[in-house]
Parts: sequence; C-alpha cells; structure tokens
Amino acid sequence: MVSVSPEIIAAVMALSPLPHSFSELDEMVRKGLPKSALRSSAEQVGRTAEERKAVLYRIVPEATYKRRRERLNPDESEKAERLARVFATARHVWDSEHDAREFLNTPHPLLNGKTPLDVSMTELGARRVEELLWKLFYGLPA
Repeated sequence: MVSVSPEIIAAVMALSPLPHSFSELDEMVRKGLPKSALRSSAEQVGRTAEERKAVLYRIVPEATYKRRRERLNPDESEKAERLARVFATARHVWDSEHDAREFLNTPHPLLNGKTPLDVSMTELGARRVEELLWKLFYGLPA
C-alpha cells in the first residue's frame, strides 16, 4: 500500500524533531506522544471548534485528557498517529486542506454512508479509508 512519509504525518501532529523513518515515528508513538500532537491533529481535521473538540475527546475522553500532564499513553498515541496519517493522506490526495477536511467529514457511499473520519477510528477502518483515497488518487475503480 502507498503511504505518505513519516515526516508529513509528524508535521500534521506538529512534532519536533520530525522523524525521518517509520521506525523513528513508531518509537515516538510507543514512548507516548505529547498531548499537543493529538490537539494539532484534531485542529487539522475538524471544520469547527465543536468538531475539533468532538474528535479530540473521542480519542481521549475529556476528563482523561485534562488529567494527562504532558504525554499520551501508547494506545492514545497510536490513535493520534492514525488520525494524522489519514488526514495527511487525504490532504495529499486532494492537494488541499479544505478538501481533505470536507472529504473526511462527509458521509461516503463506499463506507456504508459513514464519514471517513468515523470509519478511521479503528486501524482496519483507517486502512479502508486510505485504500479508498489511493484508489481515488490513481483513478482506480472502487
């Protein structure tokens, strides 16, 4: 499967320093990403302040997020990375942040009428969304 680079995924999360390989990104996720990584991803994906909060608190419940000092746990970090990866892929395919955001938040018939954002909340769902995006990019039948 085609994938966007780890630098692009990390940039969506505003990570610094940027990893230069998937191995480095994986290590960062395993250690726990900063809370700001999830916040940055949610800001990229949501069209409104309400949507951004809903995405953020869907990944980490509000009370838990507020209790976290600086770092997410590995499970929450994986979810933040997945969100950033799906957004980075959509932005690459559509070549526009606005169009990527609209795609992710609009129900799609090939996803049983669910939004790509909803489907991508699980790893398998994210793979389905990425596969759909790459088919759109290459003009392949879905």
